[in-house]
Amino acid sequence: MANYIPPVQSKLGQIVDVIVLLVLAIGALYIPLWLGLAGSAHTANPQDNPTWESLGQNATMVEKWNQLGYATPESAAELITGRFDYSFSIFSLLVMVVVVVGYYVIMLRFSEKEYRDVISEKFDGN
Repeated sequence: MANYIPPVQSKLGQIVDVIVLLVLAIGALYIPLWLGLAGSAHTANPQDNPTWESLGQNATMVEKWNQLGYATPESAAELITGRFDYSFSIFSLLVMVVVVVGYYVIMLRFSEKEYRDVISEKFDGN
């Protein structure tokens, strides 16, 4: 039995693969931001005329806020009072499960021929 020789991919095919992977990577990072699903989605509890004391900040915290560039309580109030939205969606979970399982199935289907060729090369020749 002859040794398995993988198919050679053309330069154009390699360029297309790189472009597709780049688009998928950028899309995977940008789409959650575009849909508002990123971790920065939080709700703020605005206060009228906030002070450092009303925001629950002590002198050390105020000093650190100043070092970060938030010199006034008004500028830091949204960050301090903001709370993350920990709501849970069954629909989103099911979509994610379908995507992950679908990806796994597609990868197995696309790779089936290569798997069979390698297995027959390694084990059928004995």
